[in-house]
Amino acid sequence: MKATIERAILLRALGHIQSVVERRNTIPILSNVLIEASEGGLRLMATDLDLQVVETIEAQVETPGATTVAAHTLFDIARKMAEGSQVQLTAAEGKMQVVAGRARFNLQTLPREDFPVIAEGELPTRFDLPAETLKQIIDKTRFAISTEETRYYLNGIFLHVSDDATPVLKAAATDGHRLARVTVARPDGAEGMPDVIIPRKCVGELRKLLDEVDGSVEVSLSPTKIRFGLGTAILTSKLIDGTFPDYSRVIPTANDKLLRIDPRSFEEGVDRVATIASEKTRAVKMSLDRDKITLSVTSPENGTAAEEVPGDYASTAFDIGFNARYLLDILNQIDGDMVEVHLADAAAPTLIRENDKAPALYVLMPMRV
Repeated sequence: MKATIERAILLRALGHIQSVVERRNTIPILSNVLIEASEGGLRLMATDLDLQVVETIEAQVETPGATTVAAHTLFDIARKMAEGSQVQLTAAEGKMQVVAGRARFNLQTLPREDFPVIAEGELPTRFDLPAETLKQIIDKTRFAISTEETRYYLNGIFLHVSDDATPVLKAAATDGHRLARVTVARPDGAEGMPDVIIPRKCVGELRKLLDEVDGSVEVSLSPTKIRFGLGTAILTSKLIDGTFPDYSRVIPTANDKLLRIDPRSFEEGVDRVATIASEKTRAVKMSLDRDKITLSVTSPENGTAAEEVPGDYASTAFDIGFNARYLLDILNQIDGDMVEVHLADAAAPTLIRENDKAPALYVLMPMRV
């Protein structure tokens, strides 16, 4: 195999795929990137057996062929090459030579035949989603993905279609303390799709790739796998084999106390008083009175803090506690200049959203304070 490629193109492609490769691998071949050279250019592939990224890039190919080489090493070499340089890759007899300008590297390779490929099988459901919509779905839900390995079925974003007043596609994530859900119009081709849970690592890699995609992303899926077509890159992932809980049961529908508040002043107030909150509980107390909201923290180690924030509230006075970090994560997702907080009592789940037309809604469980 022999090919010449522009350093910037190689670096960008390796940047996309090397993050899939785990730093510590018990299977040596999984530390490598597969490089296939043909008349059409170079095809690069990396996998961790659950997730696979393929990128096709332009290159001058003198001799077609294929090999595998350490992904992180090749990425670091490309990163340190001079800008604008041409990189020549030559592979033969268990070695790859990388030449750019006066720099020359000889790297060990492993045979292409040993490289595992995720067998996709039939992916019967296919639809297109605008890249911006997919970004919104990820950004407004992924902070609520659980990191608790024992509840593996919560370690991803749940995607499903629903026939509400109009057919919609819903994405939800929860860790048992908070829930985030985004609703978008159901794309053509998604009707009858299976309910799927997209793993956290796939969500992270997909979000990085989306930054360089304009237009639409082609989504193909089956009950066990999902594939995203992102221009020159294709991301394929296994799905989480589990049943996501019926989250609609925890979305409150009868919370009769409404607080309307500027999300920025609310966020800043919570952030300030939480400075002295104990690391373990991060509890902030919210005392609601007519058009007067007082945020306070009492910490046995650090002392007390309180701040009044302006808000529109006309119901009965009461106190409720929240985990400050969870509350800040949600407020951080609110883009408008007003947020609705629907409350019931100090023990019931609280509903947070911009308004009843907003695509995203959040549910937060209160804490004892």
